Amino acid sequence: MAGLIDFISRKLFSTPEAIKEADALRIGILGAASIAPAALINPARSHPGVIVAAVAARDTTRADKFAKQHGIEKVFGSYQELLDDPSIDAIYNPLPNGLHYEWTLKAIKAGKHVLLEKPSCNTAEETRKVFDYAKEKGVVVLEAFHYRFHPSAHRLRQIVSSGELGTIQSLKGALTLPRGIVGADDIRYNYSLGGGSLMDGGTYPVSFVRFLTSAEPLSITSAHARPAPDARVDAGTIATLAMPGDVTATIECDMALPPRFWIVPRMFDMGMTVRGDKGEATLFNFILPMLYHYITVKTKDGKSRTEKVYVPPSTEGEWKGWPKAETWWSTYRYQLEAFVDKIQGRKPHYWVEADDSVKQMEAIEQIYAKSGLGSRPASTFVL
Repeated sequence: MAGLIDFISRKLFSTPEAIKEADALRIGILGAASIAPAALINPARSHPGVIVAAVAARDTTRADKFAKQHGIEKVFGSYQELLDDPSIDAIYNPLPNGLHYEWTLKAIKAGKHVLLEKPSCNTAEETRKVFDYAKEKGVVVLEAFHYRFHPSAHRLRQIVSSGELGTIQSLKGALTLPRGIVGADDIRYNYSLGGGSLMDGGTYPVSFVRFLTSAEPLSITSAHARPAPDARVDAGTIATLAMPGDVTATIECDMALPPRFWIVPRMFDMGMTVRGDKGEATLFNFILPMLYHYITVKTKDGKSRTEKVYVPPSTEGEWKGWPKAETWWSTYRYQLEAFVDKIQGRKPHYWVEADDSVKQMEAIEQIYAKSGLGSRPASTFVL
């Protein structure tokens, strides 16, 4: 286990330091979140157009410690103080789900661009309001589905759309964690903050199904939630989605898979399999492909192959004009490249559009409705 942790740390946190451009974007972080080093701080080190300039936390001691650990210049004792700083160009919002709506709106009001952790908000209506307000104010907001910016996800979509698998019949995607990874007191179990396995891990396979099919669910055929101690929160969810063209998609998410037969530990599952009438393709570890991944393609004529895509296969098509990527670039580094390009008026190789984010939350709410748990509570914040 120690060897695995060391490998992951090197992949996510050991990158070269770029010489910063004079007009580099200055980004502030709302909250000293544990995801911030992997999602922003480390990718920013190698990006010449980004400086992580500030962090704000309600616990100033924690913020000071976080800033010293990561070489961040400014520390604020409140989120609003950071938003009021005119030297900050953009905000990274990794706050608990239930706070996304309020603090993204406040950031937009302050004229800041926002890199917004998924899920965008607790409801589709909140998401719609966020992006409408961003458009009104002329600022960029990006929902951080980082895996979508990596070439491995685009390669699987290319295989699916090429016809090699024939007529697509089904998809099956998962993000499941064995018991013990997410602590019982984790905010992911907090209903009032938008907790739930579907909100946390389930957003990924739902998003990937929509990405690969370029379609929205027609209906939710079934959805079953395994309740957490707070029965309003799903520790795990399995759902089947009816997609256009008689395609079915099954998604599974779990924050604490119990051992098999009470003693056999369960393994992580972060894969997506697409089946057609001529073959099937699987992308193993689509969420963190920079650590390790593979795409297996098996066709009914008996042929099979395995691909690994750590950099774009070419600089044509959607990657036209793309700078040379490195094999060590993480999904988050690809995402940051797109975020900066968009703000600077350049065309990113890929973008999660506002309508995509709204439809994503509509799908999540439909699954929660079918499971009987209902949507996460809407924010009471009024701008």
